[in-house]
Formats: sequence, structure tokens, C-alpha cells
Amino acid sequence: MTITAPAPPRSPLRHAAPALLSHLAVHLLGLAVLTPWAHLRGRGVRTLLAASWDSIWYARVVERGYDVLNGYAFFPLHPLLVRGAGRVLPGTTETTGLLLAVTASFAAAWGVFAVGDHLHGRRVGTLLAALWSAYPVGLVQWMGYTESLFTALAAWCLYAVLTGRWIAAASLACLAGLTRPTGIAVAAAVVVAAVCSGRRRAFVAGLLAPMGWVGYVGWVGVRTGRWDGYFAVQRRWNNTWDGGAQTLRAMRGLLAHEVRPPLFLVVVTGVMLAAVVLFVWCAAVERLPLPLLVYSGVLVLIVLGTDGVYFPRARFLLPAFPLLLPIALALSRARARIPATVLVVGGAALFSAYFGAYMALVWTSAP
Repeated sequence: MTITAPAPPRSPLRHAAPALLSHLAVHLLGLAVLTPWAHLRGRGVRTLLAASWDSIWYARVVERGYDVLNGYAFFPLHPLLVRGAGRVLPGTTETTGLLLAVTASFAAAWGVFAVGDHLHGRRVGTLLAALWSAYPVGLVQWMGYTESLFTALAAWCLYAVLTGRWIAAASLACLAGLTRPTGIAVAAAVVVAAVCSGRRRAFVAGLLAPMGWVGYVGWVGVRTGRWDGYFAVQRRWNNTWDGGAQTLRAMRGLLAHEVRPPLFLVVVTGVMLAAVVLFVWCAAVERLPLPLLVYSGVLVLIVLGTDGVYFPRARFLLPAFPLLLPIALALSRARARIPATVLVVGGAALFSAYFGAYMALVWTSAP
């Protein structure tokens, strides 16, 4: 009898390689569409990705600090990381911010894969990462924005919760709370999971998880000299809670009264409606773990329940990757797996490539 040694365990990077390669492939396709289109319009790709809209605000915070009241709307972790990286990397602040976003996008894709792999295996994890990469406004993942960094922190935090790594989960939730206002959704997931766990270490994690978000909001209150200073700044940006009334009015006006609604706004509306449907599916049919439901539900509630500007809502929902799990699961269960996967993921990647370029070059406002 021949005895063979067991195969060595696959390294985590090698295990996640298909997901990371799919992420790279989706974005290279996006650049292949964006670059010649930008050239025809006389636009620079680096400027489009690194120095437009919110990227300029983040660069201003890096270089000048919070020198104007409106700047307090931009949470500090991204600027701090860019400032630190800028001390060792050549190039402008905008270029450093872009490099951070691209690097964070791979960390995010890996974290998204890790959650799917933990719950349903490698195939589902890879599909989940590919679908997240091919999000309609997925180009933002490789722009000087915070969505990639936030998704990376959120995904790995949720993975830590699912695997019982409570201190890591609390630490990542704190960092997420220093990255975007929706960091409170990450903290809520940790808190709810900790309460349900009933363990002492989990309880401590639940107490620590919101500290990043609370700390920054409190600091803005001190700097502005009023307890609601951060929320006063958000009101200057026309962001207040109205329970979704303005969102519904905008949807109704766009779909019922616009003769030729702008393509960008139609897609944004479709993304929001899909998010609601997918959340119901996740809760009622797939019955996802509670931390994923809390995180996704709070995120959707925040994005749809405020009366701020309408057009960035698809971008704000980009970190809600658990909502894509039903699609990844359906693809993994399909009998004709390869054709279904190629059709759905390939189609999503092609549309993401086109729509990303459209968003950057045709749409005249922020993504």
C-alpha cells in the first residue's frame, strides 16, 4: 500500500486568488473602456480617477486639515492614511489617495470573498467578490473615494464577527466608524451580534465597536461648540433624516413624470429598489446571519431614509455587499453553471465598464 502525505494546506492568498483575479479583470475591463473614451473627449484618466468631486475634498483635508466647516462632513481615517502614506510615497496627494483606494479595493474584494467562503464555500465567495467588483458604479472602487476602504473594513469586521474574533471585530468597527458616516451600520452589526452571543468578550467588543463613530461625531461637536455640530454640518450639505419621504418623491418624479429621465438617475433608482428587494430576499428566503442583515439593513435605511442629494445613492450602497449573496448563491446552484455564471457576471462586468465610463465622462455631477 502506498501512503501519500496529505496535501499541504492552501495559503489564504492562494485560496482567495480567483476572487482577487476576478476583481482585477473587472477593473482592467473598465479601464479598457474608460481610457479611449476619455482620450476622445480630451480628458485625463488619472484626473478623472484621482482628482474629481469628493476626492478634491479629501485632498483638501489632507493638506489643510479641517479649515472650513463643510469639511467636517468628511471622516478622518482616509485623510490620515493618505497623509501618512504621502510621507514615504512620491507623487501628489490625489495620486496617493488613488493608490490607497486601489489597494483597499483588493482588501475589500478579499474580505467579501472571505465572508462568502466562510458561509457557503469558495465558489460562492468568488462569485460574491466578482459581483461586488462589477457593481454598476464599481469604477468608484478605483477612484480617490472612501468606499473601497470602508468596504474592506466592514467586510473583514463581519468576517471577524462570524468567526468569533471579537476584539478584531471591535477594532475594525472603530476604524469603519472613522471612515464614513455609515460606519454606524458596522458598529450596529457588532453590537447586535455581541448581545446575542452573551459572552463577556463579545460584550466588551459591543461596547467598543461604536467608539470610532461616536468619537469623531463628539470631536466635531467640541470643535464647533455645539452638541449637534456634526449634524449641523450635514444640514449644510442638505443631509437630514426624513424617513425616506424625499427619496420616494424623487423616485416618483423620475419614473412617473420625466419623459426622458437621465440614464444615470435611472440606474441609481434601480440600484436602490434592488437593494430593498434583495434585503427582503436575504432576510426571508436565504435567512442570512443576523450580523449581515443588521449591517445591510442599517446601511439601506440610512441611504434611503435621508433627504440629501439623490444621485450618489448607488455609490453609498456599494459597501452593502451581503445583499449580493442571493445572486451568488443562485448562480452557484444553477445546473448549467458555467453559462449562467458567464452570462450574469460577464454581463455585469460589461455594463459596469460602460456605465463607469459614462458616469465619469457623460454624467455632469458627482458619482
